[in-house]
Amino acid sequence: TVDAVGQVLCHDITQIIKGVKKDVAFKKGHVIKKEDIPVLLSVGKENIYIWEKQDGVLHENEAAEILYGICKNKNMKPSPVKEGKIEVIADVDGLFKIDLDRLYEINSLGEMMIATRHGNTAVKKDDKLAGTRVIPLVIEEQKMKRAEEIGAGKPIMEIMPFKHKKVGIVTTGSEVFHGRIKDTFGPVIIEKLSEFDTEILGQKIVDDDMNSITNAVINYIKDGADLVVCTGGMSVDPDDRTPGAIKNTGADIIAYGAPVLPGAMMLVAYYDYNGKRVPILGLPGCVMYAKRTIFDLILPRVMADDYITKSDISRLGRGGMCLNCDMCTYPNCGFGKGM
Repeated sequence: TVDAVGQVLCHDITQIIKGVKKDVAFKKGHVIKKEDIPVLLSVGKENIYIWEKQDGVLHENEAAEILYGICKNKNMKPSPVKEGKIEVIADVDGLFKIDLDRLYEINSLGEMMIATRHGNTAVKKDDKLAGTRVIPLVIEEQKMKRAEEIGAGKPIMEIMPFKHKKVGIVTTGSEVFHGRIKDTFGPVIIEKLSEFDTEILGQKIVDDDMNSITNAVINYIKDGADLVVCTGGMSVDPDDRTPGAIKNTGADIIAYGAPVLPGAMMLVAYYDYNGKRVPILGLPGCVMYAKRTIFDLILPRVMADDYITKSDISRLGRGGMCLNCDMCTYPNCGFGKGM
């Protein structure tokens, strides 16, 4: 035992202290340290069984370090290695991204695993992102080198920190403009934006005139808005003018319509101004009354400056149906998790 520092236990060792505990003191696979020797001797272990280190074979802790190295990126930190496992922890609030193709390829090698939370989701500082380990106690070094080749020196995970954004809100509808009804859309949008670092430049209420909507959007962008949110007038009714008004700004329409319920009539566009791409979101009426909608799926990406493509919108279809549960547990549910 006194010569075993650095060796690997091949079985659990139990410690019994009468009236205090009976528990595993050291688990199979533990790498013996100098400070462990007195404890081992105190439980009567003057000789112990160990794994003999072989060239070309790695212990599970060493292998977990390699897997963590494939995952890690700035804004992340590791947990202490425990039982051959390392967890990846968020070091900032932001948008969690995964290279799914390389993740699948590494997990397909066998005898190793990287388990992650869903990508394209908002995370907070100290949230768990992933766990890494190998399945056996020891693994061939050559197999871990293959995993590193797939990693190719580029982390398979990323956290895009959320940015401070100035937001302009354009609310359309003659019924609101003329004071026939009270606007109930704006407060919902402001509450959702408050989950992020945002500054509301204002809320402009306009009627259903297309030029008025277009001018309101452009004026907010000229006033420094990093995001413009348009509410109302997003359906296919002839007097719903918001999609056409956004198009008339000259913005690049990425998508009008999405395979998400609630939220099928969502519009995503970008307006180029003074060297930056300002997102413009046209929100359907469901955002006003449904607990969670496509807006909740898109907003974290917008807040992290993660450019949204038509293909991104199309992929929302898998997992894109909210089940409207009596007790909403979002984001701890399947809504929007098919990406």
